[in-house]
Amino acid sequence: MSRRTFVTTAAAGISALGTLGAMTPGADAQLVYTTSDWKVSDFDKVVKAPARVKQVYDVIPIGEGKFLNNIKNSLNGLHFGFGVPVDQIKIVAALHGPTNMLNYDDYIWNKYKIGAWLKVTDPATGEPAVKNPFYASKAGPELHYSSQDPDSHDSIYQDTSIQALQHRGVKFLSCHTATEEQARALVKHNNLTEQPEQIVKDMLAHTIPDVLVVASMVAAIALLQAEGRYTYITV
Repeated sequence: MSRRTFVTTAAAGISALGTLGAMTPGADAQLVYTTSDWKVSDFDKVVKAPARVKQVYDVIPIGEGKFLNNIKNSLNGLHFGFGVPVDQIKIVAALHGPTNMLNYDDYIWNKYKIGAWLKVTDPATGEPAVKNPFYASKAGPELHYSSQDPDSHDSIYQDTSIQALQHRGVKFLSCHTATEEQARALVKHNNLTEQPEQIVKDMLAHTIPDVLVVASMVAAIALLQAEGRYTYITV
């Protein structure tokens, strides 16, 4: 039984007896994940992925999403410039700090006013983003491109959306610690009445497809370097 399950079950039992008082700030909080709380085996697969070239991008500032262009350049340079087969390239995008919010969908961006909070502008409107402006591809959800020319902006090779990069094999990681901290910051910034852990659960239910939530990003990066032999890149 995980610590989260134990706390939830115990609280329910006390409530049934009518002796549970009002929740205090941080009630049912789980700032630290243990190995039974998350998909460690999925992370181990990323660490041990066989590839000739392995890179981990350590990304904290959103910086208008410019790091996504860097990842795209790595993929193109390795494959087209150096002739490395696609299946021999493994890139991990380790997003924590502000960029952790890029791992969450439009529902989260709209509900918690993420654009206004992090000062992220939607290029289509010029207003604070109320949807994740870095996820969806302009090629549509089915990723239909009009060109296969790597030099063409109408090809997947010049598409810097998270959706397109995931399709090309990039693994995006979300930091559980950052999510807990950001939930608390949102409570204060937006004057919310919800408990932080309620917001955490809401966020985790709305991660974008194929994102892996890890217990601690700084620890995950260390293991990717030490055990996975990933080359470290910070932007």
